[in-house]
Amino acid sequence: MSDTPEARILIRDNGPLRIYGVRKVVDVEGNEYTVPEGEFFSLCRCGHSNRKPFCDGSHKSADFDAPSDAT
Repeated sequence: MSDTPEARILIRDNGPLRIYGVRKVVDVEGNEYTVPEGEFFSLCRCGHSNRKPFCDGSHKSADFDAPSDAT
């Protein structure tokens, strides 16, 4: 059995995708972003973030409204 936590993606109501259990994000240019163990990060879903692909909370002022259930 592995000690690596299971990766989970939580779709937040009218908000970002919250990612758990992923330790590294790599962009198209090969830049790596390391996530400290036990922490999470959120990916923008609304398109308004100034920190794309990461969420900066802009969805709140943009009145982002989207289905949050996985169909």
